[in-house]
Amino acid sequence: MAETIIKVDLKESPYTNEKIHNRWHPDIPMAVKVKPGDDFKIECYDWTGGQIENNDDAADVRDVDLSQVHFLSGPVGVEGAEPGDLLVVDILDIGAFDESLWGFNGFFSKKNGGGFLTDHFPEAQKSIWDINGMFTKSRHVPGVEYAGLIHPGLIGCLPSKELLDEWNTREKALYDTEPDRTPALATLPYAETAHMGTMQGDAKEKAAAEGARTVPPREHGGNCDIKDLSRGSKIYFPVYVKDAGLSVGDLHFSQGDGEITFCGAIEMAGWIHLRVNLIKGGMEKYAIKNPIFKPSPITPKYDDYLIFEGISVDEGGKQHYLDVHVAYRQACLNAINYLEKFGYSRAQAYAILGTAPVQGHISGVVDIPNACATLWLPTDIFEFNVQPGADGPTVELDGSVQVPLAPDLE
Repeated sequence: MAETIIKVDLKESPYTNEKIHNRWHPDIPMAVKVKPGDDFKIECYDWTGGQIENNDDAADVRDVDLSQVHFLSGPVGVEGAEPGDLLVVDILDIGAFDESLWGFNGFFSKKNGGGFLTDHFPEAQKSIWDINGMFTKSRHVPGVEYAGLIHPGLIGCLPSKELLDEWNTREKALYDTEPDRTPALATLPYAETAHMGTMQGDAKEKAAAEGARTVPPREHGGNCDIKDLSRGSKIYFPVYVKDAGLSVGDLHFSQGDGEITFCGAIEMAGWIHLRVNLIKGGMEKYAIKNPIFKPSPITPKYDDYLIFEGISVDEGGKQHYLDVHVAYRQACLNAINYLEKFGYSRAQAYAILGTAPVQGHISGVVDIPNACATLWLPTDIFEFNVQPGADGPTVELDGSVQVPLAPDLE
């Protein structure tokens, strides 16, 4: 049986656990050491460190302290790993804790984080999802049930000092183009809530002041939110520091492509079973700049889809040039408008697109001026027929069931 090399106590703050960190920095000490070929288990907090509760009040989503996130388990040092190698990580298994069989999905307030459709959903809301074996349902979103494709939203290796400096320089330059924007264009280093593993004293203060926030994906991997990195996946990570420094967290029970609500998956605490190996000099051998991976051979079997198109013409009718971001937003909005016809609130429809195993595709980027993006909505997740027909939508959902909305701060 694989050893659990990092454990967490969900009743305690992650700040009390020295094998947890919430910033990227090359000087964070390795929490544990393993050898190539080893397999092991790691336990993880949910990405907020327990700030969100299993209740019908969205005030905790409204008030969440996003400067704390993400809480990551690690770093795991791999003996013999050197800069320029590839760290090969096999996800052998992954799951929720038996004592915590639930997860949450949230829309962050535009004033505190925002999201892909934040202009349409500016207020904080959340839905709670119960985990029943391989399936999930929500008391806040009726009429749907689907199998989970459990995966780590965030996994990657420590950056080198040179790479860290590059991140901070380019992200600060972007931030400075519109420093008063809400939400901000980038999340810059913030020392006050940094947790740097076992680091103490002056070394911790210096590292915390320059440590990169964990919000975006970067060259090392990080917060990529790729739903297909599930059990059976194999990932090839570029190594930038001695011993690699692998960290993982932000576990998701299920998610749609794009994680469009930002807190957009079914977020959960849980465990992950990994195996590591090395390819010496692999970055140069294979011209690797960002991680590459093989997807899971075990995925929920949904074969029937309704596919919603979007083009790069925004909600106001403005034409954009081959803008995939605008096109995917339109595809999502088209799907939300469609689901409203079956009695879903816009918030419930948005929650479905963020949590269900929907597929997002870039379908065309050459036919000027419109890019075409598509959202593939699996029809089998619904407990009723959502196909278009001559008689129109025939299902009337219980309108008393809603996604909780946080009371206004003002």
